[in-house]
Amino acid sequence: MPKLRRAAAWLIDFALVVAVASALAVLTFHRISVLVTDVPELATRSGLDLLTSRGDVIDSSERLGLSVWNKSVLYVEQAFGLLILVTFLYQWASLTFVGRTLGKALTGLKVTPRAGRRAALRAAVTTTADVVVYALACVLLIEGEFVLSVLVWTLAVAVFLCNALPVLAPGRRSLADRMAGTAVAGLGLGTPGAPRPNRADAYGGAPRTW
Repeated sequence: MPKLRRAAAWLIDFALVVAVASALAVLTFHRISVLVTDVPELATRSGLDLLTSRGDVIDSSERLGLSVWNKSVLYVEQAFGLLILVTFLYQWASLTFVGRTLGKALTGLKVTPRAGRRAALRAAVTTTADVVVYALACVLLIEGEFVLSVLVWTLAVAVFLCNALPVLAPGRRSLADRMAGTAVAGLGLGTPGAPRPNRADAYGGAPRTW
């Protein structure tokens, strides 16, 4: 069924995003571990803070802890930024050069037309719906903005559904398709309500949009 193939294509592509996110998480954990376990540097910075604070040990410790925390948060934010960039480039490059992502290729689908500007817009909307808003919610949570993070997380779910649910409609075009003026096509699959193709169409016909 067309809807199942669209879902399977999305799951494959999203699995790639999860794989990249996992690799970035390991890298970020390693960077934070190096930061925390770098005893000589921390000792030097602590000593300098102590000298400049005129013996105020508590204030010096707070500044040291805050410095480590801010750097750790920066590492996490950099990882989210890189995840967004990689996801966008994957979507854009796949649609621009071959007209399909890996998920769509494995399920026999492709995006038409695949002009550069359309591909960039579709990639941007898809990346926003799948990654960007969720990443923003996570960053806000790390920054201590709990209420705002929950609101943005709710927005992320709404944006994702707005992009995905139109696929269930007769036109079978996601929000990304509608904004970019594209459609997803599959070989030998007719549009809803259209007459079934004859044998010639089935074996030699052009792809049908759905």
